[in-house]
Amino acid sequence: MIQPPFGRLLTAMVTPFAPDGSVNLDEARRLAAHLVDEQHHDALVINGTTGEAPTTTNEEKRALLAAVVAEVGDRAQVVAGVGTFDTRHTLELADQAEQAGADGLLVVTPYYSRPPQDAVAAHFLAVADAGSLPILVYDIPHRTGTPIETATLLQIAGHDRIVGVKDAKANPVASSQVIASTGLAYYAGDDAITLPLLAVGGVGVVGTSTHFTGARMKALIETFLAGDLAGAIAQNAALLPVFTGVFATQGCMLVKAGLAARGFAPGGCRRPLLEASPEQAAAFVALLEAAGL
Repeated sequence: MIQPPFGRLLTAMVTPFAPDGSVNLDEARRLAAHLVDEQHHDALVINGTTGEAPTTTNEEKRALLAAVVAEVGDRAQVVAGVGTFDTRHTLELADQAEQAGADGLLVVTPYYSRPPQDAVAAHFLAVADAGSLPILVYDIPHRTGTPIETATLLQIAGHDRIVGVKDAKANPVASSQVIASTGLAYYAGDDAITLPLLAVGGVGVVGTSTHFTGARMKALIETFLAGDLAGAIAQNAALLPVFTGVFATQGCMLVKAGLAARGFAPGGCRRPLLEASPEQAAAFVALLEAAGL
């Protein structure tokens, strides 16, 4: 089996904001420690979409990454989201992340401009050539507008520093073809597809609901890897309402609502996102309670 370069369980961590709208580094450190020490994460993704990276400045990204590395970098890996729709800017963020102590990079397909596949490949290879950190490419066409086609994945898999894929394409046949033909480590980019992806050779998850389900998601993965398929199916069924319910509206909004209900201080979301409505928050917290979380 393909070995996971960043462990099995990762979460795309939210970015806590203070009441004045600034990044709350103390709360970020507290949340990171909770995820690693109590939810048993192998790695955290900082400055991803769930971390509202499109709204944070380069300096905020640097400070947040450095704070999390200082808090948990001795016992978990820290992966920095550096993807933008501008290759030059992505290269700047990748260099900044390396200097801040990141263990790896998450690079999303350039969005909005919808580059053709040769340009998509050139973008990822430029980032891989420029630094020394291992890279997860992030395939999420319903957000970016552009899938990373199978031929493109096979092409870029030849680069030593492109080690895996965060897969939110919802095309398990295409994913299994790449897994079978390359050494790329496939991580589910949608919590609910973790078990199906494991079944075709995936290695783990970069989750959102795993802010809450982390310890049990890790147990699910370990149960599957131990060969207990019936047990893994049962664990998946118990958590499925949370896996899907976190996306009843934008996932970041509901994660922050759930964390606030659990005694954390994640703050609100930066525009254009809003805070979850009281009804949305209550419905999500009820799902957590029903799942025993």
